[in-house]
Amino acid sequence: MKLIVDADACPKNALQICISLGKKYAVPVWTVASFNHNIVSDHHVIVDSDSQAADIKVVNLTEAGDIVVTQDWGLAAMVLGKPAYCLSPVGREYRVDTIEFLMEEREVKAKLRRSGSRTKGPSKRTGNDDQNFETILRQILERTLPLKEKP
Repeated sequence: MKLIVDADACPKNALQICISLGKKYAVPVWTVASFNHNIVSDHHVIVDSDSQAADIKVVNLTEAGDIVVTQDWGLAAMVLGKPAYCLSPVGREYRVDTIEFLMEEREVKAKLRRSGSRTKGPSKRTGNDDQNFETILRQILERTLPLKEKP
């Protein structure tokens, strides 16, 4: 098992939580980002700045049972098909039974933007988001790691 972070848009606090829990649970943390970002991690993969380069690399690195952190719903849908676990940097676990709704919502918002309307972006990150993210990531690690590997 590995923890893969779509680091192009991952908040620094969430990335630090991933690294910290990765060490605690002995799960390697892989980060993927374009060369425009300065990311420090043990397993960092640099991709070019094409719009989908990081997403494609994350999908290619992901194997069944891995955990992926991303705020991209399309990437989350592909990861869930691996099958792997996936959560957002605010601690929302993406699930097979709810991802279709998110994809439909994404399409509706894209149509609105193409027609000239504006859609609301994400809320400003709070300390509560960090706590929620850490809690959900820890829960996923606890339920997926074999008993002998848990700290």
